[in-house]
Amino acid sequence: MSDGSKGLKIYNTLTRQEEKFEPLDPANVRMYVCGPTVYDFAHIGNARPVIVFDVMFRLLRRLYGEDHVTYVRNITDVDDKINARALRDYGFEIEAGRLTLNEAIRRVTERTADQFHADVQALGCLAPTVEPRATEFVLPRGDGRTDMASLIQNLIDRGHAYAAKGEILFDTASMPDYGQLSKRRLEDQQAGARVAVDPHKRNPSDFVLWKESSIEEPGWEATFTVDGQPLTIRGRPGWHIECSAMSAAYLGEVFDIHGGGLDLIFPHHENEIAQSRCAHGTSEMARYWMHNGFVQVEGRKMAKSEGNFVTIHDLLNTDAFGGRKWTGEVLRLAMLMTHYRQPLDFSVRRLDEAEATLQKWADAQKIAAQIDWRTLNARRQEANPSSAVLNALLNDLNTAGAVAELNRLYKVAVSGNEEAAFQLVGGWSLLGFSLDEIFAHADVDAVAHAALADDVEPLIEKRLSFIREKNFAEADRIREELSAKGVQLMDYKDTETGERRTKWEVKR
Repeated sequence: MSDGSKGLKIYNTLTRQEEKFEPLDPANVRMYVCGPTVYDFAHIGNARPVIVFDVMFRLLRRLYGEDHVTYVRNITDVDDKINARALRDYGFEIEAGRLTLNEAIRRVTERTADQFHADVQALGCLAPTVEPRATEFVLPRGDGRTDMASLIQNLIDRGHAYAAKGEILFDTASMPDYGQLSKRRLEDQQAGARVAVDPHKRNPSDFVLWKESSIEEPGWEATFTVDGQPLTIRGRPGWHIECSAMSAAYLGEVFDIHGGGLDLIFPHHENEIAQSRCAHGTSEMARYWMHNGFVQVEGRKMAKSEGNFVTIHDLLNTDAFGGRKWTGEVLRLAMLMTHYRQPLDFSVRRLDEAEATLQKWADAQKIAAQIDWRTLNARRQEANPSSAVLNALLNDLNTAGAVAELNRLYKVAVSGNEEAAFQLVGGWSLLGFSLDEIFAHADVDAVAHAALADDVEPLIEKRLSFIREKNFAEADRIREELSAKGVQLMDYKDTETGERRTKWEVKR
C-alpha cells in the first residue's frame, strides 16, 4: 500500500480514534454509503448522511482527482416494509388480478426512488459514481459481479452459516471478534435487544442471510449446498447481506471508507463486517468507518407519533414546517453548520439562520461594487478555497469550521479584496453550493453590465471621439442607440485631468 495521504484525518468508529487517511490505492479511492430503503419519501434524518458524504465525495475528488474516486450508494428495493406498502397501496388491484405483487412493489420503489433522486438533487448533491439496486444483486449475475446468493454459499462453505426452518443464518459464534465495531461482546448480547428472538437460532445474536417467502411474498429461487446436499429455498435476502454484496461488486473485498448514520452501527454495519470478512477471508471490510450523528426536530426525537416527522419533499414543496417552503440550499447549509458527528437539532430557527447566511453570501452586489464582476464570474470555476476552509474539511470533515471561515472571507471580500472573493467562491463550490444559484441572486445590474460590456464600451469611446470632434449629431445618435438597448450614459469630468468621461448602467 502506497502512502496516498493528502492531510485528511478521519474519526474512525472502528478504532474510536482520529486517524490519518491513507487510501489502499490513491488512484482509486473507494467509498460506500448506505442509501435509502425506498418504501416511503426520505425524511430529514435521511438527508443528513446524503449531504455529509456528498461533501466527503467532493473533498476526495479535489484531493485525488475526479477520475480517481468511486462512490457507491445503494438503493434498498427489497424489504418487508416495501411489501407492506405495496399491499396497502395496490392490494385491491392485486386481488383483482390486474397487478402481481412484484409489479406493485416495482411501482412503489420506482415512485419513491424517483422522489429521492429529485430531493437529493434539490439539496445540491452530486450523483454517486454507482447506485446499485438490491434486487439486481440477489442471484448470480451475467457480469460476474458479487451477488448475495453466492456470498451466502461462501459463508456456508467456510462454516459461518447454517440452515434452520427455511432460513440460512449467520453463526456469530463462528467469528471470535464479532462486535468490534459496536464494542458489544457476544456474551453480553441479549435476545430481543435489536436481535430477533427465535428458538431455531444457535445463538440469540445470529441473524438471517436468507429467509423463506410465503406464496404472498416476493421471492427468488435459490439453491444452496448445505452439508453436501442441495437445498432450494424460494425466499429473499436478509437486510444486511445486500450491502456486503454491492460493496464488493464495485469496490472489492476491502475498500477505504464505509459511511452511514449512527443508528446503523448495530446491527447493520456490525453484521456487514461479519458477513464480508468471513465470506472473503479478510481481516477487514472497510478501513475507515464514518457515522453521522442523530437528527432531532425542534428538540425532540423525530417520529410520526410525535407529529414532527417531516420529509425532504415537504420541506421543499409545502408549508408543513415553519409555515413556508425552504430551498434546498437552506436545508443543506442547516446541516453543514454542525459537525457531522454531533447531534443536530433541526428547527425553524436553524433554517432562518442558514437562510440569512446564504442571503449574505449571495449579496454579491457589495463585492461587485468593489471588484471586476466580469472577472469573478468568468473565472469562478478556477477559484480555489482558502487554506483555512480546506484545512477545516481535512480535519475530520469539519464543515462548521469551513462555514465560519466563509463568513470571515465574506467580510474581507466586500472590502474589495479580490483574492478573498475568489477564495469565497472556491469555498462555496467545495461545500456544494450552486454557484449558478448564488450568482443568479447576485446584483442583477452587475450581471447585465458584464453581458453588455463588450458591445457598449467601444460605442462609448466612439461617442467621446465624436464629442471631441464636435460632431454632436453622431454623438447623440450613439446615445439614442444605447438607450434603446436599455443602457443609460452618465457623463462626468475626471477630477485629475479635467477630461470628459462616461460611465454607464443598465436601466431598471
